[in-house]
Amino acid sequence: MTTTTSHHPSIKKYLAVFGALLILTGATVGVSYLHIGSIVITVGIALLIAAAKGSLVAAFFMHLMGEHKWIYLVLALTAFFFLVMLLVPFISHFNDYRI
Repeated sequence: MTTTTSHHPSIKKYLAVFGALLILTGATVGVSYLHIGSIVITVGIALLIAAAKGSLVAAFFMHLMGEHKWIYLVLALTAFFFLVMLLVPFISHFNDYRI
């Protein structure tokens, strides 16, 4: 005979993450109304908040928190190559040698 185990996810954990996402969304909107020196600083702060929100979504809703270590290597390589692809237009623009 086989026994089945029932897994009941903690609803409180997901509600806490949802609350954190709401607070961070409010912080993003709040930062957009602040005039902190330059637009670059404001966008940088908003991107940091967005990165925190993305990390929460990936860790809890995509269940990446309990994964093996090699998946983090794959995610890091993906982020690295994404940044490389973002830098390609700048590199090609600044290396435009006209003879």
